Amino acid sequence: MDPVGVAAAAPDARPGPAWQSKCPWGAPNTTSISCSLADVMSEQLAKELQLEEENAAFPEVVAVAEGPFITGENIDTSSDLMLAQMLQMEFDREYDAQLRREEKKINGDSKVSISFENYRKVHPYDSDSSEDEVDWQDTRHDPYRADKPTTTPRKGFVGKGKDITTKHDEVVCGRKNTARMENFAPEFQVGDGIGMDLKLSNQVFNALKQHAYSEERRSARLHEKKEHSTAEKAVDPKTRLLLYKMVNAGMLETITGCISTGKESVVFHAYGGNATEDKVIPPECAIKVFKTTLNEFKNRDKYIKDDYRFKDRFSKLNPRKIIRMWAEKEMHNLTRMQNAGIPCPQVVILKKHVLVMSFIGQDQVPAPKLKDVTLSSEDMKKAYYQILNMMQQLYKECNLVHADLSEYNMLWHDGKVWLIDVSQSVEPTHPHGLEFLFRDCRNVSQFFQKGGVAEALNERELFNAVSGLNITADNEVDFQAEIEALEKMNEDHVQNHGKKLSMFSNDGDPPIYNE
Repeated sequence: MDPVGVAAAAPDARPGPAWQSKCPWGAPNTTSISCSLADVMSEQLAKELQLEEENAAFPEVVAVAEGPFITGENIDTSSDLMLAQMLQMEFDREYDAQLRREEKKINGDSKVSISFENYRKVHPYDSDSSEDEVDWQDTRHDPYRADKPTTTPRKGFVGKGKDITTKHDEVVCGRKNTARMENFAPEFQVGDGIGMDLKLSNQVFNALKQHAYSEERRSARLHEKKEHSTAEKAVDPKTRLLLYKMVNAGMLETITGCISTGKESVVFHAYGGNATEDKVIPPECAIKVFKTTLNEFKNRDKYIKDDYRFKDRFSKLNPRKIIRMWAEKEMHNLTRMQNAGIPCPQVVILKKHVLVMSFIGQDQVPAPKLKDVTLSSEDMKKAYYQILNMMQQLYKECNLVHADLSEYNMLWHDGKVWLIDVSQSVEPTHPHGLEFLFRDCRNVSQFFQKGGVAEALNERELFNAVSGLNITADNEVDFQAEIEALEKMNEDHVQNHGKKLSMFSNDGDPPIYNE
C-alpha cells in the first residue's frame, strides 16, 4: 500500500439533523489534516515545534555568566545542561524579585536604608553591548554617604540673571562649612551634618574649629603629662624602669605598695635586698619618688634657688633638673642630720628623683605622725624637750633650718620623735632662713601648748632659745621686723664679699634644754 495514499479519511459524511449543527452542546465537527508519514517522522519538524514552544514559554532569555551566551539562534534544547541553566535563570529572577520586595518592605520611607544587592543572583546590565556595560558595584548608591555640596566654579558664581548664585551665598557657605567639619580631629565628634543638610555660618564654624584645635592640644598635653610625670599613687615609665633596675640588681627584694602621698612626693614600702660591701641595706626600706610635676608644689624654687649649694645649678626652665636637685638636697640634709645623731631615716641610695631610705615603722606599718598619736602627759613633755634639743642640734651642728617643721613631719616610733621630710631645709644664712625658723617655732609652740605641756615656750622665746639670738621685742610685728633686718644685713654682706658668713650676733652657744 502506498504510504502516501494512507490518510485519516473520515467515514461517509452524511448530513445530520439541523438541531445537531446548531446545538452548542453538540459534538464539534473535527477536521483532520492530511499529513504524510514522512512528515510525521521528520526530526526537523520536531525541532521547529519544540522551538515554538520554547519561544512561547521563554520570550526573553538572559545570558548566564557561568555558561555560553544564549540567544534565539543557538538554543539547543536537546542538551540537559541548557535546560538546567534556563531553569536556574528563572529561579534566580524570582529570588531577586523576592529580595527587592523585602528591601522595600524593610526600608519604607526611612532615610537610612539597607540593601540586599550583594545577595542577588542576577545583576542587570545597562546595555546589551559589552562596551556600554558598567559594573553595578561601582555605580550603586551608598545610603550611608551623603552627597557633598557642589563646588563653585573658578569664576565665582553660577547661573544667569536673577538666578545667579555667588560663592558668598549664605546657603552655599553654610553647606561648605558643614562639609569642612569632616577635617577635624577624629576625637571631635561632628555628627552627620551633611545628611541633615546643616548650614553653619562662618562665625559658628570658626568657633568650632578653634575649639577642636584647643581640645586636640589639650589632649596631647594630658597624654604627655601622663607619660612623663608621676601621679597620685602611680609612677611614670621612666620611674618604673628605675625601680625595676633596683629590684633586678638585688638592692630591693620586692616593692609592696604605696604608704603615703604628699604634695611633693609619693612614698612606697619595699623589702631590702642583699647588702653590698660598701652599703648596708635595712630589712625594710621607704622609697620616696618625687613628683615630676610642679602643679601641686610650685614654690620649690624659693627653697633651692638661694641655697649656695645649688644656686649655680638652678634652672627654672628645666623641671626635671629641679626635681633631681630637690631629691639630692634631701639626701644631703639627711646625711648631715644622721652624722649629728638626730633620729631620721637613713639614706640608702639616690637615683635621679628616687630616694631610697630606711623605713620608720615595722611590718609594712609606718610609724604614726605626731598629730595622729595619743600620748600621755609625760610622753608629751618628753617629746617636747626632745624636739627642742633636735632643733638646737639642727641649727648649731647641722647648720640647717627645717623650714617645714610641724606635727605632720614628726613621727613617733620606739618612744621618741623622728624627723622626716627635710628636702626643703635650708641653712640659717639663707635669705629667708630666719623666717622659716620662726615659722617652725610657731608651729611647735602652738602644738605643744594645745597638747597641755605647761613648760612649752612661746614662739619668740623658742626662736631665741634655738638660734641663740637675743631679739628683744614686745610684740610679734617688731620681732619679725628685726628678723627681716638681720636677713637684709646678711644679704648685703653676701653681695659685698661673695661668701655666706653669718653676720648674726651670737652671745654664746644656745642653751641645751634637757628634761
